[in-house]
Amino acid sequence: MEPGVPNRPGRPDTRTPSPEEREQARAVSLHRIGALFAPHRGPLAVVVATIAVSSVVGMASPFLLREVIDVALPQRDVVLLAWLAGGMVAVAAVTAALGVAQTWISTRIGQEVMHGLRTAVFAHLQRQSPAFFVRTRTGEVQSRIMNDIGGMQSVVTGTATSVASNLTTTVATLVAMLALSWQLTLVSLVVLPPAVLLARRVGRTRRAVTAAQQRELADLNVAVEESLSVSGATLSRTLGSGPELTRRFTGSSSRLIGLELRAQLAGRWSMAVTQVVFAAVPAVIYLSAGLPFTAGTLSIGTLVAFTALQAGLFRPVMGLLSTGVQIVASLALFARIFEYLDLPVDVAEPRHPVPVDHARVRGHVRLEDVTYAYPGSGTAAVAGIDLDVPAGSTLALVGETGSGKSTLAGLVARLHDPTSGRVTIDGVDVRDLATADLTRIVGVVSQETYLLHTTVRENLRHARPDASDAEIEAAARAAQVHDLISALPDGYDTVVGSRGHRFSGGEKQRIAIARTLLRDPRVLVLDEATSALDTRTERAVQAAFDELSRGRTTITIAHRLSTVRDADRIVVLDHGRIAEAGSHDELLAGSGRYAALAAA
Repeated sequence: MEPGVPNRPGRPDTRTPSPEEREQARAVSLHRIGALFAPHRGPLAVVVATIAVSSVVGMASPFLLREVIDVALPQRDVVLLAWLAGGMVAVAAVTAALGVAQTWISTRIGQEVMHGLRTAVFAHLQRQSPAFFVRTRTGEVQSRIMNDIGGMQSVVTGTATSVASNLTTTVATLVAMLALSWQLTLVSLVVLPPAVLLARRVGRTRRAVTAAQQRELADLNVAVEESLSVSGATLSRTLGSGPELTRRFTGSSSRLIGLELRAQLAGRWSMAVTQVVFAAVPAVIYLSAGLPFTAGTLSIGTLVAFTALQAGLFRPVMGLLSTGVQIVASLALFARIFEYLDLPVDVAEPRHPVPVDHARVRGHVRLEDVTYAYPGSGTAAVAGIDLDVPAGSTLALVGETGSGKSTLAGLVARLHDPTSGRVTIDGVDVRDLATADLTRIVGVVSQETYLLHTTVRENLRHARPDASDAEIEAAARAAQVHDLISALPDGYDTVVGSRGHRFSGGEKQRIAIARTLLRDPRVLVLDEATSALDTRTERAVQAAFDELSRGRTTITIAHRLSTVRDADRIVVLDHGRIAEAGSHDELLAGSGRYAALAAA
């Protein structure tokens, strides 16, 4: 690795956006929604062409019907009647085939757009720092990815084709109607302007209801996530809070019933009146055709063909109005998804990462005048920290709770970036390293070991997907957990259970150590990894840590001073600053804060 510079110009801007910028980011434009379909211009063009051909072909039926009534039947021309009847069947067959092709293409486009949205949100959230997940409810994240995007599915899948189909059909029908009688066409279109205004009002109402629905669904997701996990279920059993949790869940679910009714009935009576008016138009047409000034100007075939067209016009016009209502209502869903996509990444990938030769990484860690304040805290968690940890040495961080030990560990692993100063490894600022490179260089084992709900083997392979079974077992042996795993009924194929609850704290820690060994990091951060263990288990885990730390730069955080007395250097933190530093013997002899901690 080549030495970096403190202020690399290629780094992304991670400043906090202003309220105006956040409000602008939340605004949802139809242009942005339309951009989701941009990669599918070709298939969309095919769909539109298919719809246009289908609409034009479908318009032949009323003219064929007119010829049947006005010519073939009165003249008893059987040959012409057969041709006209065959034409009607052919029109139906062609439009049906085109409809199947259109549905297949449009559904595929919609599903690919949904896939792109889901993966974009998931990938963007993966780039967020732990601070985001600390302040965000887990169920809220799940609800946006599953419920909100799922709620958009019908809109995304059918909107483009519905608009194209109904618009094309409407235009083609109007052209055919004008060709038959422009006077009757004007009569038919009288009800359109009020219907359009009504649809816009209904859309705004449904948008507000949809936003409330999604918030309620998020609350339900949170309740499920927090109450029906192993830890949540155990807590509710021991506290007897099950009935209260059920009452809250029932209340939230009940509110969803009311919101769904409001969403479905919003503007329903008004739209029903519009439908009645549309249905009454044919009666007006018949009345108009019988008035003295129009009597005799229209043939019966023309009148029947026109009313057939007018009835056919009702469906696409109502379809366009309904689609407009859906689009306006769905803006609430798009706003929630775009809000996540627009989240700034406070620990961003460098634009021009420094190349790394992992075979030459030594693991020399330095913290140079590092200060860090958590967002919104107002005070620095650590301030003015200068530390030099030579490659292969061990540094222990001790101090009272809240002294800044875990914050420093997080800065080395780049879980957050310093407010000022910099953290380097072999002279390169960690902000200039690609995340993939940094995670290979720095390994972290914390007190709260997280295991996936899968087999032991897959939990270990999660650290290195290409690891062979032999490498997995070698890592487990080094972590002194191979014998335990082998004794299980299914060995390495044993499912660990939700969050690894099948195993004790010490067993989970050793599995986590084996997982870290598979990555073979040059820098190791042990964040209070044994503080919750009993003395006997701690000895077993500590032996595994000794194996893990051999030949690596190790930064250990511990409350129990017995676990750090052999460290090359011990740093005592107090309110985010270095109070004293030295070896175990030197600090004891100094009768300072470390000696007081040891005595306590």
